[in-house]
Amino acid sequence: MSAKTPVKPHGSGCTVTIDASPGATRTEIVGVNQWRAALQVKIAAEPREGEANEELLSFLAERLGVAKSDIIVMKGEKSSKKVLYLPVAAEKAASILGVT
Repeated sequence: MSAKTPVKPHGSGCTVTIDASPGATRTEIVGVNQWRAALQVKIAAEPREGEANEELLSFLAERLGVAKSDIIVMKGEKSSKKVLYLPVAAEKAASILGVT
């Protein structure tokens, strides 16, 4: 993983930088924005009352096979750019999320 990767080791897990786009027809990973070092994710929920964050956490928890409550929003709770803590090794998270 390069320094510009959105997934970085952190403690016993890792952090992932997300560039979220709420209001999509379905939740999906679109790719990696190399300039922002962020994973681009379309979210099938509106950004009101935490709906988009809940959808994002559910989506990632299912993909990674972890409990939604174990994923922590470290930065950007009310922003489209977020930093999340994932209780998964960085290499495993990068592989599952399609980060090269």
